[in-house]
Amino acid sequence: MKATVDWTGNASFKVTSGTGHSVQLDGPPDHGGENLGPRPMEMLLMGLGGCSSFDVMSILKKSRQDVTACHAELEAERADAVPSVFTKIHLHFVVTGRNLKENQVKRAVSLSAEKYCSASIMLEKAGVEITHSHEICDAE
Repeated sequence: MKATVDWTGNASFKVTSGTGHSVQLDGPPDHGGENLGPRPMEMLLMGLGGCSSFDVMSILKKSRQDVTACHAELEAERADAVPSVFTKIHLHFVVTGRNLKENQVKRAVSLSAEKYCSASIMLEKAGVEITHSHEICDAE
C-alpha cells in the first residue's frame, strides 16, 4: 500500500492513495489552515469508521440479513499533551433493515472489532481503548 502527500499551501495538503483517490487535508485556522478539508486525525478516525463499517456490512450480507442502512457514529477522546494521541474511541452502529436478528448484528460488530478490522485492532494494540455498541431499527 502506498500514498503520497503534497503540500498545497499554508497548512493544507493533498493526499493521494495508491489507487489514485485524493483527499484535501487542512489544519485549523489557529494553525494556519483555512478549513478546506478534514484534519489528519479526523481522517484517521474516519478511516477506522469506514474499515469497521465495511466489515459489519460484509458479515451481515453473508448472514443474509436484509439491511437497508448502516450508520456508524464515532466519538474519540485525545490526550491533552503532545502528542495528542487518541486515548478512547467509541463506535456506535445503527443498523436498519427488515427482520434483522439481534444476535447477527451483535456478532457482526464483535467480529469486526475482534478479528477483521485492521484499523481498530492496530489502534487497540497501540493502547487506544475502543468500545462498540449497536442498535437495530426496523425499515418500514
